[in-house]
Amino acid sequence: MSSTAADNSASEKHQQKALLASRDWEILVTDRSALRREHTALSKSGGSDRRNNSRLGHHTDRSRRTGHTNYELDLSSEEDDEEDDEVLERARPDQADLPPEYWQIQRLVKYLKGGNPTATVIALSSIRDFNLSVETCQIAIRDVGGLEVLVNLLETDDLECKIGSLHILKEISNNKHIRRNIADLGGLQTMVKLLDEPEKDVKCLAAETIAHVAKFKRARRVVRQNDGIRRLVALLESATVPVHGSSSYMTSTENAKNIEIARAGALALWSLSRSNRNKHAMQQAGVIPLLAKLLKSSNDNMLIPVAGIIEECATDQTYRTAVREMIPDLVKNLLSANDDLKKHCASAIFKCAEDKEIRNLVRRYMGLRPLHDLLQKTDNKPLLAAATGAIWKCAISPENIIQFQEFRTLEALVQLLTNQPEEVLVNVVGALAECAKESENRVTIRKAGGIPSLINLLTTTNPDLLVNTCTALRQCAEDLDSIQ
Repeated sequence: MSSTAADNSASEKHQQKALLASRDWEILVTDRSALRREHTALSKSGGSDRRNNSRLGHHTDRSRRTGHTNYELDLSSEEDDEEDDEVLERARPDQADLPPEYWQIQRLVKYLKGGNPTATVIALSSIRDFNLSVETCQIAIRDVGGLEVLVNLLETDDLECKIGSLHILKEISNNKHIRRNIADLGGLQTMVKLLDEPEKDVKCLAAETIAHVAKFKRARRVVRQNDGIRRLVALLESATVPVHGSSSYMTSTENAKNIEIARAGALALWSLSRSNRNKHAMQQAGVIPLLAKLLKSSNDNMLIPVAGIIEECATDQTYRTAVREMIPDLVKNLLSANDDLKKHCASAIFKCAEDKEIRNLVRRYMGLRPLHDLLQKTDNKPLLAAATGAIWKCAISPENIIQFQEFRTLEALVQLLTNQPEEVLVNVVGALAECAKESENRVTIRKAGGIPSLINLLTTTNPDLLVNTCTALRQCAEDLDSIQ
């Protein structure tokens, strides 16, 4: 027991030194004597209260006030939450194996509970010094009641406390268990309200954190029910300023901040757009013309979430009709150096090209050649799946097949019939089935060695792949030499 006490004492001294070494310590402290008194009080508190709950008044009852109501709204979400919690408990490491950072963060979280604004800001800044992408650091905050404290701080009048808390919540909400805990504590409702704050940093951080938390059904519903979609769509207007100089009154710094706010709003809407009800709410809030304007941006960081929203919403007829006006910009972005952007644009075309007019527009705006060129991206399977899917749907139009013949796209597709994931193969075979409607293309597929590869795919179990393979073989069987 004595050796354990000595170890704890040494550990506490080490943690105190780490706290004092924070890069923001001397910058943020305005009353050093007061800080020393707070620091002494912290040292005397010892390690016996590691499991104490937050002493922040009525806010400590958040989980009971908000969590149960949300669970009742969606039983399937409740089952998912319980399952995740069980996994989390099984995965929690033994306390003997926890690194020093775990205990250091827990001491800092306790420091947040003291109520002194200066000490709170210092502790927030010190927590941010840790690598919060590491799960051990994330769980340390949760285990000592830190999530509840951080959510409570969002309701304070202190701007620095709000910003510091949002920075931490944004980082740790990448953890799927943490994001559910934040939702249980009513954090989403508070963050939605922060979208109305005049301070741009607060709005931006709140939207980014919502983007991370709203990765599951219940969270997406909470944002919609609290009027979050309208507020997020309003953030997109921040960056919809004319590009060619008429906004010269705005400094480059202001413009960059506005773009960052719009990007954060787009990230949140991207997460929310996985819900059909949210897609409808976004459309009613006026998101479509804003997406069309933002798609003309030259900023890849802005374009990726915008294209992601369009990709998600392309399953809705209203959005598919609106995409007709966006085809020139989607095609332009197929030439981007950013593979993620190209993937989302190609996938949006894939989902929309059932529409004949969209297929014709892709050809009219020279989009078929960039799609063909993406077949060379064999090391990027998601991009390859999006490109082959777009080619498949565009090949429904005979006019597009003529161009694919010129590009030798069929030969490139035949080369992709082996050693590819099923999501790529389904699209490749679908494209070959469309092209094989022309006798000339049936000969091309046979000469390129496509028949044996198609027959080998008959042993797969993927229903979509089998349907497309049988369709392609039926078309090829119109050629007598292919029958042999």
